Amino acid sequence: MDFLKAEMERKRKLLQEKDIMPSTKKYFRRGDLVAKEKEEYIKKHANSFAVKLSDGQGPSRIADNEGGVLEEDGVTVAVLPRKEVIRRLRDRNEPISLFGESDIEAFRRLRKLEISEPEINRGLRNDFQEAMERVDEAYLNEILSTKKNEDDQHSDDGSSKPKAGDVKVITDAISYEEILELSKDLGKGNGDLDLKIISQLLKLLLQIWGQKLNSRPEAEKRSVKGKRASATYGQTQQYLKPLFKKLRNKSIQDDILDSLTIIVGHLLDRNYVIANDAYLQMAIGNAPWPIGVTMVGIHARTGREKIFSKHVAHVLNDETQRKYIQGLKRLMTKCQYFFPTDPSRCVEYGATELEF
Repeated sequence: MDFLKAEMERKRKLLQEKDIMPSTKKYFRRGDLVAKEKEEYIKKHANSFAVKLSDGQGPSRIADNEGGVLEEDGVTVAVLPRKEVIRRLRDRNEPISLFGESDIEAFRRLRKLEISEPEINRGLRNDFQEAMERVDEAYLNEILSTKKNEDDQHSDDGSSKPKAGDVKVITDAISYEEILELSKDLGKGNGDLDLKIISQLLKLLLQIWGQKLNSRPEAEKRSVKGKRASATYGQTQQYLKPLFKKLRNKSIQDDILDSLTIIVGHLLDRNYVIANDAYLQMAIGNAPWPIGVTMVGIHARTGREKIFSKHVAHVLNDETQRKYIQGLKRLMTKCQYFFPTDPSRCVEYGATELEF
């Protein structure tokens, strides 16, 4: 009994020392006691909390709505608030905290992930929407860098720096006259020459398209229509990268190469109607089974000779092939605009002029 009284007296004195229970009340909140003990602990260890974050020995907690400054390898990095760190880690399906990990270490882990893997796997997204976002981001970055380096730009009036809203233009394409000279031997059995002519013509069309976009007035670049045109150009560039890689590595399929050779030959002849027919033949084909069924039985049947892999719909093979076939059609439309011919040899004559 004496032990119980002594314990109650000790608790009473402890509450009086901490001053958390007013004299008018006979009870106190447990949270007030925990907060008081936490405050005393911080005061007791104030010296250890004064160390800089760059030493890695500072406070292990980051405020939910406040950040800080972290120095790593001589570079000053703004520390994100804890809520933002948690949100970004969850967006990447990463644990918000590992065992024994402090808030600073979690921020460093997030920063390492964002540097090594900048793109998050978000599943299927709208490619054109992503292209529009890239245009807006590039335009915003250009504005910010222009404001930051305004004095330097005034000193370099004669410099040919890209302006806000400009697109990235290919510069390694040869001239149209040189392509015409090479095309005299197009489709005559020289596979390397065919690959070179196809690649150079597509690059030339992309180059002319980009130069025309960059030559627009600033007001037109900033408009919704101008941003959509820039986004379409950037999307087409992304779509055609796999095709350029296949042409460079000589790994493109023979049936697609044959179709591209025919299409490029008609484009150089400026016969866009026949080139469009050849494109449709390559894209959707005319086979009875356009998905690629070539073995339908062991017996010869009527129309069996129409079932070849060359006649199938290549646009249905895979997503990458569909994209560069779509990008090819855009360049065919631009070619008709850049190198006009008789209306009888054009597809939808005059319709492409509305885009510029």
